[in-house]
Amino acid sequence: MRTELVVLLAGLAMFASGLIMFYSVGTDLPLRWVKHVGTFVGIGGIGVVLAGILLYLISKNEPPISDLGV
Repeated sequence: MRTELVVLLAGLAMFASGLIMFYSVGTDLPLRWVKHVGTFVGIGGIGVVLAGILLYLISKNEPPISDLGV
């Protein structure tokens, strides 16, 4: 599997788990920490998804610039 796809899937999994941790937990005082961790994991997942997209764009094989018909 290509590296950028693995990074992208890991980021999506992080984002989804962050959403689950944020929205599934109540507002009890001991469980509020889990909600904060969910926020951190979700935002980190967004960053990992962006890193996967940038890795894909950087590693694309583009043809070299030719003479441009001049």
